[in-house]
Amino acid sequence: MFRSGHVDTFCRDSLPPPEQWPDLRLTEAGLDYPERLNVVTELVDSHLAAGNGARIALIGGEPGKTETWTYADLAERINRIANVLTRDLGLKPGNRVLLRAPNNPMLVACYFAVIKAGGVAVATMPLLRARELAYPIAKATIALALCDHRLLDELQGAKTLAPDLREIIAFGDGTLEAMTAKPGYETFAAADTAQDDVCLIGFTSGTTGEPKGTLHFHRDLLAICDCYAARVLKAKPEDRFIGSPPLAFTFGLGGLVLFPMRIGASSVLLEKAGPPDLLAAIEAFKATVCFTAPTAYRAMLDKLGEHSADSLRLCVSAGETLPKATFEAWQAKTGLPLMDGIGATEMLHIFIAAPVEKIRPGSTGFPVPGYEAKIIDAEGNEVPDGTPGRLAMRGPTGCRYLSDARQLAYVRDGWNVSGDTYFRDADGYFWYQARSDDMIISAGYNIAGPEVEASLLAHPAVAECGVVGAPDATRGMIVKAYVVLRAGIAPDAVTTKMLQDHVKADIAPFKYPRDIEYVAALPKTQTGKLQRFELRRMANEPAAQRAC
Repeated sequence: MFRSGHVDTFCRDSLPPPEQWPDLRLTEAGLDYPERLNVVTELVDSHLAAGNGARIALIGGEPGKTETWTYADLAERINRIANVLTRDLGLKPGNRVLLRAPNNPMLVACYFAVIKAGGVAVATMPLLRARELAYPIAKATIALALCDHRLLDELQGAKTLAPDLREIIAFGDGTLEAMTAKPGYETFAAADTAQDDVCLIGFTSGTTGEPKGTLHFHRDLLAICDCYAARVLKAKPEDRFIGSPPLAFTFGLGGLVLFPMRIGASSVLLEKAGPPDLLAAIEAFKATVCFTAPTAYRAMLDKLGEHSADSLRLCVSAGETLPKATFEAWQAKTGLPLMDGIGATEMLHIFIAAPVEKIRPGSTGFPVPGYEAKIIDAEGNEVPDGTPGRLAMRGPTGCRYLSDARQLAYVRDGWNVSGDTYFRDADGYFWYQARSDDMIISAGYNIAGPEVEASLLAHPAVAECGVVGAPDATRGMIVKAYVVLRAGIAPDAVTTKMLQDHVKADIAPFKYPRDIEYVAALPKTQTGKLQRFELRRMANEPAAQRAC
């Protein structure tokens, strides 16, 4: 490791032992970054140095009520906040700062100001409650928070649960803004950080239980831009990015901030980004690159008659598995293929995907240039093509958990081993089967829950669904589906038989859901990902007990 620029060594001290790290392959990925690196100088200040300060960086708000920041505007806001952090609030390089806001330009300015000052940004989902916020505060021993004034209540509640948090500065109500208005605050020299100094802690969304803090370096933020964004997405400076994932979710941070800023493009940040809002904003702002989840693309299909998506040219889908039915329906209506991808908070962003010209519907793609992937068995041995197994990958980014024994489970022999079951075909394409704990073994058959979900979603009566295994005295487990029906469809025995017959006709009959329960909504994380562990809990708990 290089000489750290951190005075507060908490993050370095909290890294796993080097022998537990994955094999980080920067040279093999063709990446070469200087020893001394502050990523904000590359993502923001470089555009001013190149004479492009007048280019639009960020558009915030909603159609008809927007604010537009150029790169020069953004750079000055970052500098002013960085001065407040260091001169007025006593931030030292290496200190952690919690960030809490919906997607808006001020959140980006705060995020980059923390990093430019040498701090470590810890962004949180806007919908988290006090108890959920207290967890990262305690885990990362965070003393300072910058918070949108509309979201103060829960953070104040978290402060009583997590005494490490000593000060909260609001913005949007004029508090932080007034502090930044001092003369001389418009310039700031970036902290002298090393390329491998931690600059952000991303907490996982909790799809498998207690969130894990993932530590990422300055160089990591550039690596995902220079691998996935440059070599697969292939966006242009003229592009306008838009999407729904929160910036606290690394999918959103990369897709809506890092990728456009690496090339000097612009980004539309929406505080409300549900499917109707997103589609209306795509039309209003003439967005060209969209990042959202498969469920959002599916929901937007019914609204395409109300708004035009003709400005789009690239559509990225990640966060959960992309059903083939959704891919086909979106392409049929828009003429655009969805660019599927799998990433992980541990890896920072997408590491398997395919460029537009090489997409195969139903396949996630192949390793992003700079990354390697293989399929392994329970003992860690690589399996032949066509054989399902655990997905293992390595490249310039990788898992480094914050003081967490689960590091030993995720990193094995230098490879990051996710909880995903895949197989690789003879052409090198990777095909998703399920989360490893979503495989259902019923009467000796291995059944992938997402495959059954994809079949159900292809039926016009189904709006959403989740499939898990439920205990059964005879078969060990049975396939159980939790289904949200479209409006006007009765949740009765006739519908159940219709859906079961549909699945039997679509995929191997033994995979059909022997039990279907109709629900008003599915349990999801703050990022919109289905919480199958919650469905498994429900499946193991009698309905009468859940109703009590």
